[in-house]
Amino acid sequence: MNDYSQPGAGKISVHGNGVGAPSPEEVEKRAREIAMIDERNPDEFTDADWAQARRELLGVAVPVPPEETKQNADLVEEWEVVANNTGHRAPRAGLDEEETLGEQLVTGGLEEAAHDQMLAARREELEQEGGIT
Repeated sequence: MNDYSQPGAGKISVHGNGVGAPSPEEVEKRAREIAMIDERNPDEFTDADWAQARRELLGVAVPVPPEETKQNADLVEEWEVVANNTGHRAPRAGLDEEETLGEQLVTGGLEEAAHDQMLAARREELEQEGGIT
């Protein structure tokens, strides 16, 4: 399902509903769904399921800047106040050079739809087998 996509910035919609920052309960629910799709007991989801669910919902983790200590807080030299370089456009996290934001949103929607279809198919299989619903 995720073979064709770049790591994204997280989901903005899950199961057709808008989502902000997902709670641990929402990540756990997604991990259970992943386990069910993989034909395993949803109550016995693995750490890999949890990590995949977290990656899908939260996107790429931004590294935390280092803490300020006495060693790295000392002013070694003063910087020029006027920049001699105007800079450049920084790439967006989760987008490659050829992918637009719209393409990323469409890809994310397709991935979510595929997840929903696989989950519904697995639930239907379980109902036909007389298993859990």
